[in-house]
Order: sequence, then structure tokens, then C-alpha cells
Amino acid sequence: MSDLLDWDACRLSAAIAAGQVTATELMRQTLDRIAAVNPDVNAIVSLRPEQGLMAEAHAADLVPAKGVLHGIPIAVKDLANAAGLPTSQGSPVFAGEVAGRSDIMVQRMQDAGAIIIGKTNTPEFGLGSHTFNPVFGATQNALMPGRSAGGSSGGAAVALATGMVCLADGSDMMGSLRNPAGWNGVYGMRPTWGRVPSEPTGDMFLHQLSTGGPMARSPQDIALLLGVQAGRDPRQPFGLLQEDYRAGLPTDVTGRRIAWLGDWGGAYPMEEGVLDQAAAAVATFAQAGCVVDEVTPAFAADDIWQAWITLRSWAVAASLGPVYDQPDQRAQLKPEAIWEVERGRALSGADIQKASLIRSGWYRAAHAMFDNYDAIVLPTAQCWPFPVDWHWPQEIGGVAMDTYHRWMEVVIPASLIGLPSLAVPIRGNRPMGLQIIGRRGDDMGVLQLGEAWHGIGG
Repeated sequence: MSDLLDWDACRLSAAIAAGQVTATELMRQTLDRIAAVNPDVNAIVSLRPEQGLMAEAHAADLVPAKGVLHGIPIAVKDLANAAGLPTSQGSPVFAGEVAGRSDIMVQRMQDAGAIIIGKTNTPEFGLGSHTFNPVFGATQNALMPGRSAGGSSGGAAVALATGMVCLADGSDMMGSLRNPAGWNGVYGMRPTWGRVPSEPTGDMFLHQLSTGGPMARSPQDIALLLGVQAGRDPRQPFGLLQEDYRAGLPTDVTGRRIAWLGDWGGAYPMEEGVLDQAAAAVATFAQAGCVVDEVTPAFAADDIWQAWITLRSWAVAASLGPVYDQPDQRAQLKPEAIWEVERGRALSGADIQKASLIRSGWYRAAHAMFDNYDAIVLPTAQCWPFPVDWHWPQEIGGVAMDTYHRWMEVVIPASLIGLPSLAVPIRGNRPMGLQIIGRRGDDMGVLQLGEAWHGIGG
């Protein structure tokens, strides 16, 4: 029996549908790989018992394929609910709490035939781009043992990179699908905001910062999973229509224009070597026939940052406020979560309006850039993977980091205005990636550039 874990998801999907591969043998190999690898990296948590998983795989072999994910094992990020599995969110406050139903994105994967095998590790409440928490511990980088896996979808990226799964879901507020992808040599996509629906609960109008999305080992597989996750939910006021993302891949990208923004005109401190490696990798787009220009930023980085931390703290205060208000639960929160809640609650309506005006100004400036360019490109992080026992880097390039997340400032231009961004891996001496950022709604164009990158060996 060949090692099915080396196959990409598109190949596995077709082989299972054709009866050339069984879900049972795929599950057997998956569980064997997890047993061999996961104790060292700690990427998959809350793994379901083997007997139940093998029985579910066997049952999948007895019926026609439900969808493109039929019989494919997937572990869900531990911020999302999967019916019957605990959703700890990396917090002792919720450790062991079992979800009664699956979230929309998870249910869509299940409806397409995926077998949910467990969860992937995440930072506490997804705060911070370093995957460690007091419930399950830290996740090790797949390419640099002893180093951070990134986050907050760090467990997902490492599970992919080590072959424990061929597809993974994640979520991205501040680079959570992009930084871990770049640091573990895989692909992660933050779709256009509204492409993948969140849950129809609480406020559905104001907190437009985070989104779910796919991770995989190739853009083709990203497109496969995005096709399952995406599509409007009629219960929500915002949303984008479904597309066939695989149909347009691959395509000739000759003549497409790339704006390379590097360190945002010197605004983003970079650890030594990061910018040089990323700048050299940008030449891959020229090999694909694209026109690459080094471009002066069209908006002040500090304005983007101030708007971001205002709106982020405001959103986190709303989501974690009920936990904070319970003294016994507040005592179990990490300092960064408490800082976000207290900062968010201190904001005034005028503060929020000012941040929203800056956000709108950046959107207009970015829209003008896309009149001349098909994509904006930036590194996925400002530093190399750091020691896994750190909480976060205290300085980068001699510049002190004034918050727990300032070292990931490079990801917020896309996040603040909800643009699609695909992280592609750079094959260098140390793991790093590039963000390919497109105009709103152009998820297909971003994927096409990623596919061209992948074909050249990026």
C-alpha cells in the first residue's frame, strides 16, 4: 500500500470517489502517522478514539461519495465547534466543554464527507501568533524543532506539514492563517471578508475583522477546501456568492503586475535576513511572467496600526467581556486577554469612529493601488520562528515591541480592510513566506498567482 499521506487532497478525493482508495486505509495511515509524529510536535489535540474513527471510515466506504471531502480525515482548529468534540479555545475556562453542534464552516466540511478526527492546537482564545496554552501546551514548528509554530492556526499548519492531515481549516484575524503557513512551509489563505461565513450569533454588523479559511500543501488543495467552506449564509447580512475556485487553476499570469512593499518603506522592523530572503523570493513572480515593482506605501503604517489595535481591542472586549466579568474566570485569563478587554472597554465612541475613518481611508488608498497592480506582496512575518518557550519576541531588529502582537504588524494591512491574502512558502535557509494580497473579491486572482508560484517550485 503506497503512502497515501504523501498525496495531495485533490488526488485523494478523486481516488476515493473512483474506489481506487478506501477511507479505511487512509484513516489507518493517518492514525499511524499521528501516533508516530504528534507526541513530538503536539499539533493535534482532543483526538477521537481509534475504534470510532475506523468505524466511521469503514462506513464511508459502504456508501457513495457525499462530496469532495468524502472519507478524508480533518482536524478542526480548537476555536471552532465540531459536534461531540470539546472546544477548549486553549483556555482552562472552557477546557472539556463539548460542542452540541458544529459551526457552519465545520458542518459544510462534514456535509462534503470529511471525517473530523479531533482538533488542532491554538493559543488561548486565538490571541497571539504563537501556539501555546495552559490546556494542551505548546506546538513545535514542523521545520525547526524547538521553535514556534506561529499561530493562531499553528496546530493546523504543523499537522499539514508533518503529513498528519492533507487539509486543515483555520481562522485569521491577525495573520493566523498566514504566519503559521509561512513558518511551516505550507499554504494558508485568508479569504475576502464575507467569503466564508461566521456564526449568525451576537453582533453581525460591526466586528468585521476575523474570518475562517483553508490551509493545505498546494493552492489546488486550498481551492478545493475553500469551495466547500465558502458561500453565503442567508441568516447573515454580509456574504459573497460561491465560486468554483479550482476551475480557474492553473492559468497564464503573464503580464500581471505585482507591487512589492517589503518592510513598508522601513516602517516594519525586520529580523536580520528576513527581508533579504523575501525580496529574493519575489523574483519567482517574474519567472512566471509577472511584472514586479518595488512600490512606495500609499498609506502611513502607524495610522493602520492605531486603527487596528483600536478595533481589535473593541472586538475582543465584546467577545471575552462575559468571561472577564466573572472574577473566578478572569483569574484564569492570560495577561494579554485581560489587557485587550480592559483596553477595549476604555474606548469611546469617538475612538471607534476615528479608527473606522482611518480604516476607510486605507481601503480607498488600497483600491487606488489596485488600479495599477493585480496584487500587493509582503512577507508573512517580521522575524524567524523564535524559541518555543518564549511568549513573544520582545524586540526585532533592535526595536522594542510595545505589545504582545506588534511583531506581526506586517499582516494587518490585509486584515484591517478584509482583503484576500494567500500565504505561500519560501524555500530558503529558514522558514518564511510571502503574502499575496488581492483586491476585495479577487480570491481567484490570488489563487492563480499562488498556483503559478507553486508550479515554479516556490
